[in-house]
Amino acid sequence: MPRPPIPSAQTVLDRVRRDVERNALRARNGLKLVSGVDRPTVGQTPKDVVWQRGRTQLWHYRNDPDTHGGVRYSPPLLVVFSMVSRSYILDLAPGNSFVEQLLHAGFDVYLLDWGEPDERDAANTLEDYVDDYIPAGVQRVLEVSGADEVTLFGYCFGGDLALLYAAHHPGAPVRSLTVLATPVDFRHMGPLADLFRVGGLEVSDVLDADGNVPPRVVVQGFRALTPTSEVTRYVTLWERLWNDEYVAGYQAMTGWADDHVPFPGAAAEETVRMLVRDNGMVTDRLTVGGDRVHLSDVRVPFLTVRADRDHIVPPDATAPLVDLVGSPDRHELRLPAGHMGLVVGRTAARTTVPTILDFLRRRSEPLPDDEDAR
Repeated sequence: MPRPPIPSAQTVLDRVRRDVERNALRARNGLKLVSGVDRPTVGQTPKDVVWQRGRTQLWHYRNDPDTHGGVRYSPPLLVVFSMVSRSYILDLAPGNSFVEQLLHAGFDVYLLDWGEPDERDAANTLEDYVDDYIPAGVQRVLEVSGADEVTLFGYCFGGDLALLYAAHHPGAPVRSLTVLATPVDFRHMGPLADLFRVGGLEVSDVLDADGNVPPRVVVQGFRALTPTSEVTRYVTLWERLWNDEYVAGYQAMTGWADDHVPFPGAAAEETVRMLVRDNGMVTDRLTVGGDRVHLSDVRVPFLTVRADRDHIVPPDATAPLVDLVGSPDRHELRLPAGHMGLVVGRTAARTTVPTILDFLRRRSEPLPDDEDAR
């Protein structure tokens, strides 16, 4: 058996030089991480606040014809974000932004951001969001855009809110509904949900002085789903700590994963009772504003996007959704990605986002040329 070739002295020297350089970069980037300096700026896509109620804001992203190509499709797209995390995951950084890709694809993009709830929001119920905030946001989008419909897009728990809205308002001006990483079978939402479901834990046991569920409870609940992920991510970080681009992405993504907002206490209690304990999405035991609502009443064109490696909303939690809605035009997209990998990173840019854009385009209308710059 031939012996492997012996590397030349120059090759060995090059490897040593590379390792020395990388170790120096690791030391530099490690100090930056520890000190918190040079944190990446997130949410940079220009936008305007076009409506506000309490802490909730409706953002309208600027589709600059020179930068993004202008608006080329109708109706406008309204994103309903989750209530427990910050929306900048959809606009992480230039070149790594779901919002940016929507704009480049020609959509007129709006986003409902719930802000950071405080004691003034503690009494907010799911009804407040489903029957008040979302309808008001939809109406404002129609006023600003001049359109008579919206394309509705729900992210994570925002998808649950969008589903409840569409089910309770079957005549709403919605062209189509897409939900991303949206749980419906809460039996599979992990240890924290199990504590509320069968472990005797009450929402009142975890409320803060403002009457809301504090962010640390949500963070610990997600971490309990993948108890070894902290170790794994630090091992990967060490291996690539020399790479400035990787470190910047790591800071932004892990920063978001630990950056949650309070969950209004009344809405949390209703979520635990109706969605966790009654598993109301699956068992058809949903009530909004005193009315029974049914996901089968969602009749608009529908897409649910699931991630096979999602540790925040496990695949089993999203699996039943496509069979629960009543739309004859309904589709499920399963992708080999994690929760964040659906909208940020290379997999998102190559696979998930283009597939979502294709669905949205097929259910939208191209604008005449003279409206492109609107």
